[in-house]
Amino acid sequence: MPPIKAVIIFPLFFFHSFLNSQETILKEKRTIHTTKIDQGKIILDGILNEDEWRLVSPATNFIQRDPTEGAPSSEKTEVYVIYDDENLYIGAMLFDSDPSGILAYQKRRDQSLRTDDRFMWILDTFLDGRTGYFFEVNPAGLMGDGLITGSAWGKNKDWNGIWDARVVVTEEGWSVEVEIPFRTLNFNPNLNTWGINFQRTVRRKNEDSKWSGYERNKQLTTPIHAGLLKGLENLTHGKGIELKPYISMNKRAMPTEESNGEKSSRDIGVDLSLNITSGLKGSLTYNTDFAEAEVDQRRVNLTRFPLRYAEKRGFFLEGAGVYTFASRNDVTPFFSRRIGMSEGQQIPINYGARLSGQLGSYELGFIRASTKETGDILAENFTVARVKRAFFKQSYFGMVYTDRSSKSGKKDSTSLDQSLYGVDLDLKTSEFMGDKNLHFQAFTVFHTAPINEQNLEFKDLSTRGLRLNYPNDIFRTHVSYREFGENYNPAVGFSRRNGFKRVQPSFSYHPRPKSIKLIRQIEIGVQYEYMTDLNDRMLKKETTLTPFNIRFESQDEIGVKIVRLSEYLDKPFAIYEDITIPVEEYNSTEFQFKVETSEKRMISTEIEYQTGDFWSGKKQTIKTQLSLKPFSGFNIQTEYEKNRVTFSDNDFDTELYALELGVYPTPRTAIFNNIQYDNVSKALGLFAKLQHTIRPGSEFYLVYTHNWTSIGDQIFDFDLVTKSKVSALKINYTFRF
Repeated sequence: MPPIKAVIIFPLFFFHSFLNSQETILKEKRTIHTTKIDQGKIILDGILNEDEWRLVSPATNFIQRDPTEGAPSSEKTEVYVIYDDENLYIGAMLFDSDPSGILAYQKRRDQSLRTDDRFMWILDTFLDGRTGYFFEVNPAGLMGDGLITGSAWGKNKDWNGIWDARVVVTEEGWSVEVEIPFRTLNFNPNLNTWGINFQRTVRRKNEDSKWSGYERNKQLTTPIHAGLLKGLENLTHGKGIELKPYISMNKRAMPTEESNGEKSSRDIGVDLSLNITSGLKGSLTYNTDFAEAEVDQRRVNLTRFPLRYAEKRGFFLEGAGVYTFASRNDVTPFFSRRIGMSEGQQIPINYGARLSGQLGSYELGFIRASTKETGDILAENFTVARVKRAFFKQSYFGMVYTDRSSKSGKKDSTSLDQSLYGVDLDLKTSEFMGDKNLHFQAFTVFHTAPINEQNLEFKDLSTRGLRLNYPNDIFRTHVSYREFGENYNPAVGFSRRNGFKRVQPSFSYHPRPKSIKLIRQIEIGVQYEYMTDLNDRMLKKETTLTPFNIRFESQDEIGVKIVRLSEYLDKPFAIYEDITIPVEEYNSTEFQFKVETSEKRMISTEIEYQTGDFWSGKKQTIKTQLSLKPFSGFNIQTEYEKNRVTFSDNDFDTELYALELGVYPTPRTAIFNNIQYDNVSKALGLFAKLQHTIRPGSEFYLVYTHNWTSIGDQIFDFDLVTKSKVSALKINYTFRF
């Protein structure tokens, strides 16, 4: 069966099975009850010694999902939930038979906890089985959180809610007390029941256990598998007003031959949020400042396509999950870095307005922002609107709209003035054939034509695609089709490549050999990609074979990949300085080898080696990463990447160095330093930030950045010239009413 026909026919089978599963799979959910207590009874110190905790029965009897699916958890866990007029309280006692083995390296907020013991939970405040909130803590007091978006990605950890937690390690294990203000959450006040679930990791055993839905195919961030929290009555946000003023002081220097280029400034701004309904929040920001935002991670680009960098600005991270569009399809109609950013440099934002949340079966998102004129860059207005309509248990239909326009009304051939329209369908079930995941997506996006090319048609300015995915523990397979118009270029979005059609199927097998005690899981798989231009001329054929990728019980990994590629280059491009790759058809084979040691160790490393053909030459790549965690709250991480490229008449090397040093005396104080250098740009960058949380929602930042250009061939020549340096102080404080 041709791939495109398969992509169309399989959803019909999906619908049939989906509807049957929705009707026939009825399972009684695990339930706990909460009760209301008097205000001020809980002292947040991590010790569950208040009598109020004994008013409710705990969630207990956790069940392993790894390493032994369905077995009782090897360590006892008890979780209690109570509330008062303003806050939800969660108390957990995580017993441990060997407290000396508890691992707790990390203290920085939202840091990856692949290194540590951890306790996670989710709240489904609308009881819709698709959206909610994710939280986690570790024995060192680290706090992490995120929004559950209902997409294939599970959660968006860019969200930082206002809540608090305290943790204590005892002779019996470790205990947690959590305080989550109701003002932090969107919820339906008419419900007396929320979805809730808990998961615990005992890192030295690499053991994960859950309270509800222990099966490996059921993720914690899929709320449909959560249990129930009953007994919530008369919940309120209060007045639902949040005021967050800030003050910042900046000193910038961009030296030239004529002057030192120093400039100082002081700014005052404010963010105002209002709960329009219990589930819908509106926000305004004035004179927005992003002095605390961290720098981009440096990368060397040996492709002819642009790189995509992550959003790091708080205003655009809040509620970002609703803007997820046809995830994992390489289509991004809205990319927030197109607002107030140009070639990595920030453009001042006069004001911004934001609306996000749920209204009945609808999930809504709206952004309006206005930027200032800076140099040759005109002042602009940006509008983004997103709506998702939920149906069935886990599915939605969505629409997106964006608009970008110059404030002056001036338009020329280079103008980015444009409107964009898109729709996406997301059909998802985790009850296919009983307990399997099945996911189907379809999308199309179209934008208006540039002012100098009004004759372009819909197919030139649009993209469309389908994707069917079967992502489960043992067997994983998918097939997708995408088509991007020749002139598709969203002005408030991101697109790496245009003018192609692509079919991409994959299959992988992930057995868990019980006879080999050292191995937890093996991956064996193949992925194929076939791409043509819009006239059906072949552009690319790529087969990626994974003979094996072994994950050991220790969480160490080793893997091999073989990539066979045939590619027709339709346009020449400069790959490095004066080296240009000509138009031609190229065939190549590349071998990839990767070793990764478990992050639970004090010293861990990752090594990746690639060798093979590269256009008309050869390329060898080595990437190394070394992480050192001598004690809790102190992390050193180094990265090094080298590409050795050889052609018949030329060759070159690229090198990238990165060093991160993190010192975290407490979970509320962070000293973060980042140094990066690459020999392509010959740019050395230093980023240093001191951040202290005064109280949840109120922070102090001291930031220093310094960028140099190396005149010599190597960083170690220390022949450096300052290109820019910035020092900034920022304080913000949150008032809630």
